Amino acid sequence: MKILTIAGTRPQLVKVAPVSRELRKHATEVLINTGQHYDYNMAGIFFDELGIPKPDYDLGIGSASHGKQTGDMLTAIEEVIFSEKPDAVLVYGDTNSTLAGALAASKLYIPVIHIEAGLRSFNKKMPEEINRILTDHVSTLLFSPTEIAVQNLKNENITENVVNVGDVMYDAVLYNTSIAEEKYNLAQFGIKEKEYILATIHRADNTDSKEKLTAIFKAFAGLEETIVLPLHPRTKHKISEYGLSSLIEDGSNLQVIEPVSYLEMLLLEKYAKAIVTDSGGVQKEAYFAAVPCLTLRSETEWVETVEAGCNRLVNPLVEDLATIIQAFKPTDYSKPLYGDGQASEKIVKEILKYFG
Repeated sequence: MKILTIAGTRPQLVKVAPVSRELRKHATEVLINTGQHYDYNMAGIFFDELGIPKPDYDLGIGSASHGKQTGDMLTAIEEVIFSEKPDAVLVYGDTNSTLAGALAASKLYIPVIHIEAGLRSFNKKMPEEINRILTDHVSTLLFSPTEIAVQNLKNENITENVVNVGDVMYDAVLYNTSIAEEKYNLAQFGIKEKEYILATIHRADNTDSKEKLTAIFKAFAGLEETIVLPLHPRTKHKISEYGLSSLIEDGSNLQVIEPVSYLEMLLLEKYAKAIVTDSGGVQKEAYFAAVPCLTLRSETEWVETVEAGCNRLVNPLVEDLATIIQAFKPTDYSKPLYGDGQASEKIVKEILKYFG
């Protein structure tokens, strides 16, 4: 059988690696990279580090408004479907690449396989929430990472061909952490184990608000620890646009670095004293690394980490982030919230069973 896999962002490429490795043992996979993360440091190096096969199609869509980006992807993916005639289209997560792939396939009556189905933030102001809801409702096979995700689908009357397989990101972390430690070390960043806080900021809810960005960087300045911040292009642009560059330049404890590779990120996460983020994937990776996580959002799809007491939602406009970071000290990371690290094998097994 032939599976057309669609990805286009860093987190999706992380998930592609373990699934593709297993899928290609049993089926023909055609890989599309939409190019949604178009900067090489943001995506290209992942193919080399994670051993992802070279894309059969590199669409090079790049950055644009939601409508234009999704429309351009939809047109290009449709052409590939006509050419390749796959038995199914496989999509990951909740990006514009996900939605475009799901729409193109479903309108051509091609079964859609959705990995990371059923996640909900219950905030429809998030573009990702719209993408994931629409994708789930046109999907044929839905692979959920948690029982909460399965229940979310059930609440929307989606029960057929829904399987809790665990999280493929856990598969990736288990496979790649030792590789990361062999290839990189903290000395290259000039930091020491458990003596720094790792921060990532990129979501529009934070970057599109001058008030929020100001509050976040002022909170960083109030900490004694070194803050290591791989600076996302969106955040960098907004800092310049808002005239906030002095907050970075004047912050003696703030160490701004270029975007890092996935393996470097795993290393930085593992040895951080704490992680401050607005990324969904980093929240989970913090849990896998048993590192306290402060999430700069009012809601999260990964509610299990909050319920386990290992992740705390923080509104930097009304809460003292610096004080919370110092006081937050979770200890129990023993619960297997995201499966057993064999999600990829389970996914491929279910695909083969479904298609006979």
